[in-house]
Amino acid sequence: MVFLDGTVVNVALPTIGRDLGAGIDGLQWTISGYLLTLASLILLGGSLGDRFGRRRVFVIGVVWFATASLICGLAPNLPTLIGARVLQGVGGALLTPGSLAIIQATFVSEDRGKAIGAWSGLGGIATAIGPLLGGYLVQAVSWRLIFLINLPPAALVAWVALRHVPESRDPEASGEIDVPGALLAVVGLGGTTFALIEAPTEGFASPRILLATALGLVALVGFAIVEGRARQPMLPLSLFASRPFTGTNLVTFTVYGALGGMLFLLVLQLQQVVGYSPVQAGLTTLPITVLLLVMSPPAGQLAQRIGPRIPLTVGPLLAAAGMALMARIGRGSSYLVDVLPAVLVFGIGLGLTVAPLTATVMASVEERHAGVASAVNNAVARAASLVAVALLPVLAGLSGDAYLDPNVFTAGYRVGVLLAAGLAAAGGVIGWVTLRDPKVGRYSSG
Repeated sequence: MVFLDGTVVNVALPTIGRDLGAGIDGLQWTISGYLLTLASLILLGGSLGDRFGRRRVFVIGVVWFATASLICGLAPNLPTLIGARVLQGVGGALLTPGSLAIIQATFVSEDRGKAIGAWSGLGGIATAIGPLLGGYLVQAVSWRLIFLINLPPAALVAWVALRHVPESRDPEASGEIDVPGALLAVVGLGGTTFALIEAPTEGFASPRILLATALGLVALVGFAIVEGRARQPMLPLSLFASRPFTGTNLVTFTVYGALGGMLFLLVLQLQQVVGYSPVQAGLTTLPITVLLLVMSPPAGQLAQRIGPRIPLTVGPLLAAAGMALMARIGRGSSYLVDVLPAVLVFGIGLGLTVAPLTATVMASVEERHAGVASAVNNAVARAASLVAVALLPVLAGLSGDAYLDPNVFTAGYRVGVLLAAGLAAAGGVIGWVTLRDPKVGRYSSG
């Protein structure tokens, strides 16, 4: 549900914008409000699961997420929708790290690679299928259904978790909660995100923008200081002493930042410029879904056998090549000539990347830190998407109602998607430089 909701909204953005009277900054907030709390609090969610029980926190998160989805689906105006999306991110922060940590604690080591590969593949598929599902629901019924559809699976997931999932926790964790760290993370990411999204409208020299920037940066510095001194930090900085853990999270930041920024721009380009319907725009990403389904489990096993260096170098570089090809998409583009080749190359690259990325992060720490490690990696991925969705339109010169003018938006789209390609390529370089050990299994020793 969380991965799906990260992208299912994208294809509905033009319709939401018309229905609720939103400019491009309103569309950015519809995505970023969710990512803001998800990225800020997912670290806390991992810590809470390790200390108070992963299944318990997971179920609470599922119920919270479903309740916020209901509010989103009934939202009468844009501020209500954005506020509900913020609440939805809180639920996602509680349930996401617990899901992977439960797998890490439940499966024996020989089966973890396949299990994590399946988890990563399903998460990647949910991310990729989101535009397709969203397009169908928007065109056939209403954009509100993309939120309301979360309610039945949430009820099923909560029931299955309570009935069949064993409880697990970190036996060495205390009951203390890192409230200062959580607050500083929210203020830090919130302030910088507000500045990035609103600066094109208010002006970069606006007192509100300068205040938000300063507040955000000071909070982020304070977060690093607090986490370094806290007895029970939600982000143990000692984890970054592991070279593969640090390197893999850097790859995560670049790849998921590129993915988030690209999806935000692509669905707008396909609908507003190329003239696709919501369903057609969603169908465009279907090959990515198929490739992730087929490639993720074997890619996870491959990384266990030969190490993650090659997959996490080749995968991001192929994804970058696919994004660069997407820059050709414009008015009059042919699906078979201009769109499909780009999507296929990107999908192959993403399929090589997702499972090895997750498996390497989890193998680089002790099992008792599984919840926190999972949370860190998820926080990095969501923060990267948050920053990319806020920053790429600014760098591309897109603001206000630019998405309603095909010529203006196309020029900005091409700049933005090429910047995303460069970001993904940087991930491939980082993977080659930082991940030198031949086996994932050795990473637990640093």
